[in-house]
Amino acid sequence: MNDIKVIIYMPALNEGKTINKVLQSVPKELKGVSEIELLVIDDGSSDNTVSEAKKTGATVISHSYNKGVGSAFHTAVDYALKKKATILVSIDADGQFDVNQIQQMIKPILNNDVDFSIGNRFNEGKPVGMPKLKYWGNKRISKIVSFVSRNKIKDASCGFRAYSYDCLLNLNLDGSFTYTHETILDLANKGYRVAQVPVKVTYFDDRISRVANSLTKYALKTSSIIFKCLKDYKPLYFFGSIAMIILVIGLLFGGFVLTHWIQNGSITPYKSIGIFGLALVGMSLILTVYALMADMLGRIRKNQEKILYYQKKLYFEKNK
Repeated sequence: MNDIKVIIYMPALNEGKTINKVLQSVPKELKGVSEIELLVIDDGSSDNTVSEAKKTGATVISHSYNKGVGSAFHTAVDYALKKKATILVSIDADGQFDVNQIQQMIKPILNNDVDFSIGNRFNEGKPVGMPKLKYWGNKRISKIVSFVSRNKIKDASCGFRAYSYDCLLNLNLDGSFTYTHETILDLANKGYRVAQVPVKVTYFDDRISRVANSLTKYALKTSSIIFKCLKDYKPLYFFGSIAMIILVIGLLFGGFVLTHWIQNGSITPYKSIGIFGLALVGMSLILTVYALMADMLGRIRKNQEKILYYQKKLYFEKNK
């Protein structure tokens, strides 16, 4: 058997009631894997999460305060790189997902068919127990992520995933609130292949989501991440679209005033509308220039990330 190490990571915030049971239920062996390590990122818990996790022999890394699921993922990625993990699996600590599906999640990566896998909770429609509004919101976000990533993503928000070592090396994330959408956009933009694995999910009546406990807050924060990713990965489209909308509005105002001048020989009383239309046309031209500059800077960023990837790869190879 090749030396294949899998780290199964769980972010945890006050999961003392469930984390021991979930960790104990993780398969002790996985086909094609020589070593399995359990990793818990304690994100500022105030209960017995840490002691319950350590009872199972899991490695526990604690944040001094609650930083968010995104920051917990950053910590897990750093640890997995230092430990030279072949695959990093992320799964919730509350027992919502079936740990026996970890094998299905890592299989396409082990077969070298893809570079990372994401769970798909919606393979058979809305899962039992998921609120309709949350399901609708997830589908809308998945469509936006699909557009930006140029991949048809069915469930962009699922936290049950697996990443190859090379993906971890090349990840460059910014968000601390969540990471699910940004990882897809970042890796897809870099040409990594993705598998979407149907997964079972159980929603508990008394369970409050750590990420989506407020749909309004969740929508605003995830929209902010997607907005930034769209700006970073499709700057020409992003700023060019805004410039085009402003140009059309400016031309409509200008066209109205021009028509009035042709018909009446004067722009009075619409002089201010004409000036406003010219200002909008000028603004659109400035935004067009900005779009071209942003596109150029985007190409520079890609080259810098490529250099960073090779530097990280060289560093970790030297420190085996």
